[in-house]
Amino acid sequence: MSYSAKTVQALTLPAADGYPIAAHLYPAHNSVKGQLIVAGATGVGQQFYRRFAEYASAQGFNVLTFDYRGVGQSAPKQLKGFQMAFEDWAQLDLAAAVEYLHSDHTPLFLVGHSYGGHALGMLPNHEKISRCYTLGSGSGWHGWMPLTERLKVQFMWNVMFPVLVAWKGYLPWQMLKMGEDMPLDVYRKWKRWCGMPHYFFDDPLVRETKKLQFAQIRTPITAAVALDDLWALPASRDVFMDYYCNAQVIRRDIDPHEFNLKFGAIGHMNYFRPVAQPLWDEVLTWFTAPSVDD
Repeated sequence: MSYSAKTVQALTLPAADGYPIAAHLYPAHNSVKGQLIVAGATGVGQQFYRRFAEYASAQGFNVLTFDYRGVGQSAPKQLKGFQMAFEDWAQLDLAAAVEYLHSDHTPLFLVGHSYGGHALGMLPNHEKISRCYTLGSGSGWHGWMPLTERLKVQFMWNVMFPVLVAWKGYLPWQMLKMGEDMPLDVYRKWKRWCGMPHYFFDDPLVRETKKLQFAQIRTPITAAVALDDLWALPASRDVFMDYYCNAQVIRRDIDPHEFNLKFGAIGHMNYFRPVAQPLWDEVLTWFTAPSVDD
């Protein structure tokens, strides 16, 4: 089921520092089951999540998608020289989405794709999220990947990307047909943290702060990864999710064969493509299911 252009509402959300965040609201069909924010992956624009948002709204959720600052519709006209911190995506941009969609009468849910599953741990208003379902969220370290993928990723980080970033002044992912262009600070910190087995929890510059932030989270989480997601296999997911040490975390390993898909059909990106629609039903059902404490 798809929407007309008039139904989807284009929004501009002001972050706490005043930066304008481009967003889209997909209103629920019929009675509202919940409010739902989609927090995207690094360098992935909100348009990528449109089909999932349309599907979830048809199932009774008010769905909000948005672009982090410096990405997609939230990018400045000139990305070279644009100043920001990687953490701004969570602490300011996602936080603005939470403030906008939060309601005292309807539960607020979060779907986090890759970085979006990291962002929950840095949210200043995380207590407003009732449940979180992450897909493909892991530590990002190449050592958790199979050998062939590991070598490919190391080549990108150590050979390809430095040359392109030195030339452009930002990471030109659109040129590589890998996603949206990204600001320099995002590239630098992403590269640094992906070089560490426990991601930023191994970074002496921020690890204690991050551990304290993540320990504050008590939102129930389902952390799912596909067994053919070579960038976020179960070992990578588990290492990262251990830092949500005070939250109930359900770990879900998705075998593509469960959904009559070939191995390789899901990977790191296809969680949100139509091929994975049966998985969408599982995600949305979990949000509204009774908790074990009820």
